[in-house]
Amino acid sequence: MKRLTSFASVLVLGLLLAVSVLAQADGFGPVRNAIRNSSARELAQHFAPNVELSFDSDKQSYSATQAEFVMKDFFSKHAPASFEFIHYGGSNEGTTYAVGRYTGKEGAYRMFVKMKTTGSAPKIATIEFTKE
Repeated sequence: MKRLTSFASVLVLGLLLAVSVLAQADGFGPVRNAIRNSSARELAQHFAPNVELSFDSDKQSYSATQAEFVMKDFFSKHAPASFEFIHYGGSNEGTTYAVGRYTGKEGAYRMFVKMKTTGSAPKIATIEFTKE
């Protein structure tokens, strides 16, 4: 009987963990699509009022409008050949993040996107690109 209870507990815990990871991945779906489409406008719809952008450790903070123009410029110079998020995570405080691989004609980048919940919806607070 103890084994059955232990097995059931582990099974329920595993299912809850899987649902949590899928929920985080779903939250990043529109972001993933905007990046794949090189659409700074779509991406900007998910920006927090202030966004920190980093390109190879050159970090700067921008308003959402400025960040849209910076991302538009980046996409025009480094159009993605492929993009995929490869890892998702989060904290108890409502911060979620995803790590991805962004591949363009000039090479590949490791991409980090952090979202914070402001109001009722998570918004992008940080995007980092690091050349591999």
